[in-house]
Amino acid sequence: MSEPTTTTTPPPPPVPASPSSAPPLAPLAPPSRWSRPASEALLNEKWDHCLSSLLIRSGLGLSFGVIFSVLIFRRRAWPAWVGLGFGAGRAWEECDSGFRRGGAGYYTVDGLRVGK
Repeated sequence: MSEPTTTTTPPPPPVPASPSSAPPLAPLAPPSRWSRPASEALLNEKWDHCLSSLLIRSGLGLSFGVIFSVLIFRRRAWPAWVGLGFGAGRAWEECDSGFRRGGAGYYTVDGLRVGK
């Protein structure tokens, strides 16, 4: 004998809660003490660029001075110091113009120099 087939119906979908019965949201956290304003971040970026430029240009000037000292000037010290001074002076000039000019930055995303 065959048994009668019973079909079960799925339960109805849950009814969304009304807005008044929803749990209250947690209050937003206050802004962090350590978040810096955009102007301070820009100033930090410029100082970082100035210091890295000073190290790179002074190092290149010193190395060219040492090379010229060995090859041309019979191992005198003054070409190395002159090269160091030229590199540091060029970095100082670029940094000074960057601070006077203002603006967002020195380089684009792909690393090319931007002129204003």
